[in-house]
Amino acid sequence: MKQFIVVGGGITGLSAAHRLHQLADDSEEEIQITLVEAEERLGGKLWTLHEDGFIMEAGADSIVARHEAVGTLVDELGLQDHVVHNATGISYLYRDGELHAIPADTVFGIPMDKESLMASTLVSEEGKQAALKDFEEADHDFTMDSPIGAFLRAFLGDELVERQVAPVLSGVYSGSLDSLTLGSTLPYLLDYKNEYGSIIRGLGANREKFQSQANKKFLSFDGGLSVLIDRMEEKMSGVRILKGAKAERLGKDGDGYLVSVQGQGGLRADGVILALPDSQVRGLLGQAAPKKVFDTFTNASILTMYLGYDLPDSELPADGTGFINAGKGQVVCDACTWTSRKWTHTSPDGRLLVRLFYKNANPKFREISSMGKEELIALARRDLKESLGLDAEPSVVEVTPWFGLMPKYGLGHRAAVEELEQFLAASYPNVYVAGASFHGVGIGLCIADGREKAEKAVGK
Repeated sequence: MKQFIVVGGGITGLSAAHRLHQLADDSEEEIQITLVEAEERLGGKLWTLHEDGFIMEAGADSIVARHEAVGTLVDELGLQDHVVHNATGISYLYRDGELHAIPADTVFGIPMDKESLMASTLVSEEGKQAALKDFEEADHDFTMDSPIGAFLRAFLGDELVERQVAPVLSGVYSGSLDSLTLGSTLPYLLDYKNEYGSIIRGLGANREKFQSQANKKFLSFDGGLSVLIDRMEEKMSGVRILKGAKAERLGKDGDGYLVSVQGQGGLRADGVILALPDSQVRGLLGQAAPKKVFDTFTNASILTMYLGYDLPDSELPADGTGFINAGKGQVVCDACTWTSRKWTHTSPDGRLLVRLFYKNANPKFREISSMGKEELIALARRDLKESLGLDAEPSVVEVTPWFGLMPKYGLGHRAAVEELEQFLAASYPNVYVAGASFHGVGIGLCIADGREKAEKAVGK
């Protein structure tokens, strides 16, 4: 009998265990699977809360729909009838005390054509002329390991990048553009520059792909993302699931491994998938963990707040779905999603629900992270009054901090992952790392990574 252990019950670990369960059913050899999760619940950052008729996500609020692994998993779990998609609308940048619509034909704020560039209310005429140099300057020596900020500024100019692109990209990837590589963010931009001689021209040539992705780009489920987690657990009746069981050490045991689990003793395994944050993988490996590699990995922090109101959703600007704060004015939050507008299932009776984001790159984050709940609520209300003119008392408030748990891919990230995997292959064969700390922060990427590692573990 073969024994496999998955450590970590977030979406990556669940995807790995689910795929192992499928492979076990198809195998002539008996396979035993154990999933170990330190918390009393499964799902990790996928965690749905219900209060006063509102549906709120404590962590991620949706899944990028285009990933093949997402559709495959939804089909396998029979959840097609529970899928909901985001409403489309205008995304804004808040700057200089005003909401500025991000021009429609843009990708992360980067124009797809000259018309979109000229339509921007955030960039001066001088800044627009600087961006047009992208059509003239084709020669460069940038690579996938180059900072994306330097790449974009070289061809689009400082003003467009700083005022329109950086707020969007930094918000998505939780870091400054100078600490993020092209390869770990938007690698296709380098391909477009090389093929078309222009970033803007390349985006325009691929307009149909980006526009089709923009419509119903994200998905969730009618009862929130926990619907996915609950169904995955239901479908794994043959998997031994240990909740509230913290893995403490990974050691060798003959030609296999011994995972020491709090309250369970040592669990033997022929293969192990570590679907954990990098710091927890490091702890499991103990003194054997390669210090230089793990020192390369970095993580960001975020605090989010939901505020629900006994007011109609129509109190918000028409056709909008939220804003990113691009200025240095009175508004402190980094972004605000108009949740009841973007995700109508979160407020079935049409009441107003918004979510504010405060990230550790925010100059006031240290102060924010030490605030109590009442202080945080007061801050959020000031932000909403300043940005949207909303001054009502919320009926529901949900505060969720994620401190040091948001992977941030720095310039040496890709090389560090490769070195870690080489170390494991040589010193811990059939032990794999998986998940957002290593191979991509999106839920779709985590699902695909978990499935891939399951197949590697059983030799498929």
